[in-house]
Amino acid sequence: MNKAELIAKIADDAGITKTQANATLDSFVDAVTKTLKKGDKVTLVGFGTFSVSKRAARNGRNPQTGAVIKIKAKKVAKFKAGKELSAKM
Repeated sequence: MNKAELIAKIADDAGITKTQANATLDSFVDAVTKTLKKGDKVTLVGFGTFSVSKRAARNGRNPQTGAVIKIKAKKVAKFKAGKELSAKM
């Protein structure tokens, strides 16, 4: 399912226009992004938790030359499914 299909599904289920559903989805994504940037986490009971994880710096290899390259440390978004979502899979 892509974003357009998700927007159509939200609009149909909620009985709103696709424009309103798009604004709602964009607002949700923006709120989650801002919260993660602050280092906090977003917990949706029954669905899951969005959090920030730190990846340590490490060495990698260039697959074409085999040369060792350094990969910088960075923060990445992480999602852990909740118990109810996991049970429905």
